[in-house]
Amino acid sequence: MERKTKQAIIGTSIALLIIFIVIIASIFKTLTPSKEVMSLDEYYKVKDNEVLIILQDQVYEKKGLLADGQIYIDYDTVINTFNKRFHWDGNENILSYTTPTEIIKAEVGSKEYFVNKSKKEMDKPIVKTEGKQVYVSIDFIKQYSDLNYEFFEEPNRVVINYKTGDYLYTTVKKPTQLRVEPSIKSEILKQLEQDAKLLYVDTSEVVKKGFSKVMTEDGVIGYVKNKNLRESNYEKIESKYVAPEYSHITKEGTINLVWHQVTNRDANSGLLTLLDKTKSVTTVSPTWFKVINNEGSISSLASETYVERAHSRGIEVWALVDDFNPEVNMLEVLSYTSRREKLINELIAETIKYNIDGINIDFERITAEAGKYFIQFIRELSVKCRNNGIVLSIDNYVPANYSAYYDREEQGIVADYVIIMAYDEHHGNSEVSGSVSTIGFVERAINRTLEMVPKERIIMGVPFYTRLWKEVQDNGTVKVSSEALGMSSGIEILKNNNVEPVWNKEAGQYYGEYQKDDATYKIWLEEDESIEAKLKLIDKADLAGIACWKLGLEKESVWNVIQKYIN
Repeated sequence: MERKTKQAIIGTSIALLIIFIVIIASIFKTLTPSKEVMSLDEYYKVKDNEVLIILQDQVYEKKGLLADGQIYIDYDTVINTFNKRFHWDGNENILSYTTPTEIIKAEVGSKEYFVNKSKKEMDKPIVKTEGKQVYVSIDFIKQYSDLNYEFFEEPNRVVINYKTGDYLYTTVKKPTQLRVEPSIKSEILKQLEQDAKLLYVDTSEVVKKGFSKVMTEDGVIGYVKNKNLRESNYEKIESKYVAPEYSHITKEGTINLVWHQVTNRDANSGLLTLLDKTKSVTTVSPTWFKVINNEGSISSLASETYVERAHSRGIEVWALVDDFNPEVNMLEVLSYTSRREKLINELIAETIKYNIDGINIDFERITAEAGKYFIQFIRELSVKCRNNGIVLSIDNYVPANYSAYYDREEQGIVADYVIIMAYDEHHGNSEVSGSVSTIGFVERAINRTLEMVPKERIIMGVPFYTRLWKEVQDNGTVKVSSEALGMSSGIEILKNNNVEPVWNKEAGQYYGEYQKDDATYKIWLEEDESIEAKLKLIDKADLAGIACWKLGLEKESVWNVIQKYIN
């Protein structure tokens, strides 16, 4: 019996010992860091012709291209991340870039590029394509953009710094490991030497499981135990890049521009007669130029005599070019580099030939698809205007989400003046009757534009016209039509129908209506008081001036009002 007891005790002891050993082994295993290494090739999965892109401290979702020892970045990343002024023409395979005074062009596969008309060359091709994907040389991007980069191999990766600011750094206390995950059981990405410098990638993870997420100087991102890191410190990343400065032609005093609708050459002769009725006009914009085909040609009604007569009155001429021809597809015009160049060259040639002071762009048929090409046209035109001392102004709708692609902010940088057409609040195609330009409409136009454009480059358009609205009941629905009238005509119609207009404070206008021939007629007048209400807002905002559509539709007395605010 005793023997059996002893055997049982021994057996139990052995079992307990085994259990103890297993537990200790398990604990030891748990506490022992993994020595398993994950290769960077496996971690980043970069092919031989690819480059991993690390933007500041984040691995980018797209990879770059490595060809002939040169790094290439896809075009969308270039314009969305580094520099929006690069422009790709997929029709003619041309990459363009504009500075304040230069138009730079490079063709696919070429080392050569043109700065205006001067030929230059780089060591490697500037632009490459793979299928529909366009890639741009990082060294070419760097010439015109605020970025620096370092390239590392095995695997191919590029660390691009393009943001300035304060960044949190630390150094390694003693040799340790950079791991894939915040765990000592995770694979090792890299052995870290003492004093190795690390950038905190996500400071919110500093205390996560006792690890920090960091990036090495050669762009490897992983986790390090906090106990192996020294105290952190902020370092400022600064840039030596000098951004190009856009100069502007800025006129002294307040601009008082009037658009002069010229539909034929004979109409040019009436300028002085119209100007004789005005006061304080500084600028006249005749509607001389039209885009007439998809190749970028223009028609011209320009007159040397007209310009001389305006100059004799101390008035500048900013000739208008429009895109109103329904047979012209502006996307077809502006999406081709050669066609933009043709259009620009013809405008500049006419301007110089007739000693015209400025160009006024009135492109009102631009679609969302054509928006980026329109802006590139404005950039390129601004270069030619700036180099020739020609004022560049651009007409715009009142800012709204549906027309954001006109990019008024960029216009305000590259052009001399951004003109906002603060009228047609209700227009000829409106389904309801309403004012051409209420005071609230103008105020919103001013405030929204000021969010994007400096005040000294904003000219606010005001109407010299109104609309007579006709409402007819038709099977329970109201059919609306209208006709545009000059100021005096609107007032005269109400007078002839024995209507005394009433001041509408909300609209900032006099309003009148009457019944005639089973129809209701409504009109919101533009006259001295409504114009002055608009001028007060423009004056309070300290804008560059006003632009009036159009010369000849105004009451003569309105010039006394305008003169109070234009000096």
